[in-house]
Amino acid sequence: MDNLFTKNKKRLNITTYILLLFITIFILIIILFKYSNVCSKINQSINQKINSKSIEKINIEVEEVKDISWYISIPKINMEKIEIKEGVDDNTLSTSIGHFEDTDIYNGNVCLAAHNRGCAVNYFENIHKLENGDIICYNSKEGYREYEVYSKEIIDVYDFSCTKRVEGKNVITLITCVENNPNERLCVRGIERSIYN
Repeated sequence: MDNLFTKNKKRLNITTYILLLFITIFILIIILFKYSNVCSKINQSINQKINSKSIEKINIEVEEVKDISWYISIPKINMEKIEIKEGVDDNTLSTSIGHFEDTDIYNGNVCLAAHNRGCAVNYFENIHKLENGDIICYNSKEGYREYEVYSKEIIDVYDFSCTKRVEGKNVITLITCVENNPNERLCVRGIERSIYN
């Protein structure tokens, strides 16, 4: 009888061990399944963040590559394809060169303004270096034109006579502040050199 009891005890121990082993394996499978779901959710979240960052980066790159069709370039002062926008208010001049709304866009007198110091963008900071004969390249939706500088003068802040048409001529007028003198403006003018359409 002792022998039978010992055999039953051994069988019970083996059965218990096997049952415990199966329970342990089952619990490990459940833990692994839950862990894999958690990992999957984390991966999805990371991928979404990466994708949204990639989309933002692509959008930024697209903005940088966008075709600017209304621009000015001045080779002498290393100014290349700077965008022009309508208006000369602070919002416009904080991001681009501004166009005087009451002046011509192509034929006639194209009048532009920009900051030259102390602002986020100072596109006209070096126009004081321009001399007679220097080239100003201008492009609008109506065409491309090159101008040759013929005049550089200091004008009164309230003198807008330089924005008037010059009879029978295509000119460009660039206006910016004069350093340390809020009552004056620097006015650089160019006359049409050639037309490319």
